[in-house]
Amino acid sequence: MLIVATERPERGELLALYDAVGWTAYTRDPELLEDAIAGSHTVLTARQDGVLVGLLRTVSDGATIAYVQDVLVAPAAQRQGIGGALLDEALRRYDRVRQTVLLTDADPGQRAFYESRGFVEAHDATPSPLRSFVLLR
Repeated sequence: MLIVATERPERGELLALYDAVGWTAYTRDPELLEDAIAGSHTVLTARQDGVLVGLLRTVSDGATIAYVQDVLVAPAAQRQGIGGALLDEALRRYDRVRQTVLLTDADPGQRAFYESRGFVEAHDATPSPLRSFVLLR
């Protein structure tokens, strides 16, 4: 597996990866997906034998906050440490950033995965609980 941050995946492989994980809200508008990738602060990709099997992207000011926007791994490549490797590399790149934030679904496996990397749910943060808000359209 090769993780790199210097390349931007091509439209076809982006669509294939996002479709493979069922993120059709992204694939309905390929140009918008490409714009999102281009506007990201960091895009990390994972490849096996040249094939895009994982992607992580962040939105950040690079100094005080980083939002981990997407972490996805093709179903055939899951449970091989790819998602963890992508997230670990992102956290390494943002190790001086005070706040690293992400929003994910309520699947119990998601919680366990992110907690294994040091994340806590906002309401469980200490010294005082945090609130998180979202406006979805």
